Amino acid sequence: MANSINTSSANSANSSSSSSENTAIIDRKGQSPRQPVWKSLSYATRLTLSFAAIAAMTALVSIGVVSYVWEQHFKTYTTENIQILADKTAEQIAAEYKRKHDLRTASDPARYASLYTRGIGVKVVQKGGEEENVVYDSTVVDMGGGNTSPSLEPRAAIQTKTADIVVDREVIGYVRIWVYGTDTLLRSTDEQFRRNSYQAMLFSSALAIVLAMCLGFLFARNLVNPINRMTKTAQAIRDGDLSVRTRLTGEDEIARLGETFDEMADSVEKDRELERRLTTDVAHELRTPLMAIQSTVEAMVDGVFVPDTERLETVNSEVERLSRLVDALLRLSRLESRSTPIKEEVIDVGELISGIVATHDAFVNDSGLTMSFQADKGVYIFGDADMIRQATANLISNAVRYTPEGGQVTVRVKQGDIMASIAVQDTGIGLTPEETKMVFSRFWRADAGRSREYGGLGVGLAVVKEIVDRHGGWVHVDGKPQQGATFTIYIPLYDEEAVKYKARSKEARSKEKKSRWN
Repeated sequence: MANSINTSSANSANSSSSSSENTAIIDRKGQSPRQPVWKSLSYATRLTLSFAAIAAMTALVSIGVVSYVWEQHFKTYTTENIQILADKTAEQIAAEYKRKHDLRTASDPARYASLYTRGIGVKVVQKGGEEENVVYDSTVVDMGGGNTSPSLEPRAAIQTKTADIVVDREVIGYVRIWVYGTDTLLRSTDEQFRRNSYQAMLFSSALAIVLAMCLGFLFARNLVNPINRMTKTAQAIRDGDLSVRTRLTGEDEIARLGETFDEMADSVEKDRELERRLTTDVAHELRTPLMAIQSTVEAMVDGVFVPDTERLETVNSEVERLSRLVDALLRLSRLESRSTPIKEEVIDVGELISGIVATHDAFVNDSGLTMSFQADKGVYIFGDADMIRQATANLISNAVRYTPEGGQVTVRVKQGDIMASIAVQDTGIGLTPEETKMVFSRFWRADAGRSREYGGLGVGLAVVKEIVDRHGGWVHVDGKPQQGATFTIYIPLYDEEAVKYKARSKEARSKEKKSRWN
C-alpha cells in the first residue's frame, strides 16, 4: 500500500514537473527572443555613443598620464622643499650653538619647525667621536616617570633628508627631517594650482565627450542617409516600382555602392521588360502556326476543305515550324542556364569552318547566291566544335535569309594577336546603327514583316551570342542599309599554358568542394 502511494506520488510529481516544463517551453516559444539593448539601438545612435566612448577613453588616459607626471613633479618638488628646510634648520641650530655652546638647548629651531610645519618629523643628532647622541626627536613623546615613546622615524629614505650642522667648519651633528605625505610641504598656491588643473582636465574631458557625440551624430547621419535612401529604393523596387533610383554619386565606397545598386536596378528593369517582351513574342510566335493549324483542321472537319495532300502539307509545314521554334527556344534556354556542358578540345578553326561552308554550299546555290571562303592556316582555339559549328551555321543561314537573289556571301577565318575571328559578310538588306544594338535580342525585328517574308524565327543570333559568350569571346556586327552586313565572332586563340592553368584551377576547386562535403 505504501509502495502504491509512493508510486502515485512520484507519477503525479513527474506529471506536474513535465507539465511545468511544457509550460516553460510554451512560454519560451511564445516569447520572441530578446535582443541586446545595444543591437536594438539605431546605427546612428550606436555610432554616436561609440564616438563618445572613444572620447571618454582618450580623456581618461590623458588624465591618468598627466596626473602621474604631475604627481612625480610635485613629489620631486616636495623633496626639494624638505632638503631646503633641513638645510635652513641646520644653519639656525649652528647659529644658536655658537651662542649657547650646547646642542640640546640650541635645537629650538628644530622644535619650531616641527611645531609650525604640518606633517613632518625632525630629529637632531650630536656627533661625539664614533657615538651619536639624539638631542631632539619630535616623534618621541614624554610618557611621564622618565618613560618615552619609541621614535617614529621612517625606515624608508624616500621622503627623508639630512643636513649637517657645521660650526667653524666642524660637523658637530646633523638634522634629519622627514614627511608623512607628498603634500606636506606644498604651498597653498601649489595646491590651488593642482586643484584647478584637475578641474580643468575634467571640464575639458566633458567638453570633448559632448563634441565627440555631436560630431559622431553628424557623421552617422551623413553615413546613414545614403543607406536609408538605398533601403527606401529597394523597398520601392520590391513593391513593383522599377523606375526608382538612389541617384547617389561620388568617389567614396557608399556612393559606389549606390551607383552599383542603380546599375543593378537598371538591369532588373531591363530584364523585366525583356521578360514581358519575350512572353509577348513567344505567345505571338506560337499563336501564328497554331492558328494556321487550327483554321485548316477546322475547315477540313467542317467540310470546307478537302483533307487532301495539299492541306495536310500546309498543316505539316506549320507543325515543323512550331517544332523548330520550340527547339530553338529550348537550345537558347539551355545555353543561358549553362546546363549544357562545353566539350573542350583543340579546334582547327579553318578546317572546321571549311566543312560548314561545304555543307551549306548547295543551300546557298539553291537560294540564288554565291559563297566564297578564305582562311588563314594554323588558327587554333580551345572549345566546343559543335557549338562553334552551330554558331557559324546560324550566321550563314541569317546571311542567306536576308540577301536577295544574286548576292554574295563571304566567310573568312583570320588569326589575330590573341583572338581568332570568324566573319560572315553578305550583300543583303543591311542594318542601321540602331538595329545593330538590338540584333542579338530574342524575337527582335526591325521590320515587323521582314521575318515573315524570309521565314526567320528570331532566336538564331541570340544563340550565336550565348555560344560566343560561353567561349570567352564576343560577336560584333557592322552594317549599312541596303549595303549588307558583317557578323564577326571573336574567340581567344589556343594557349597551352592558359589551358593547363585553367584545368589545374578547375581541379583544385573540385577537390575543395569534395573536401567540404567530406
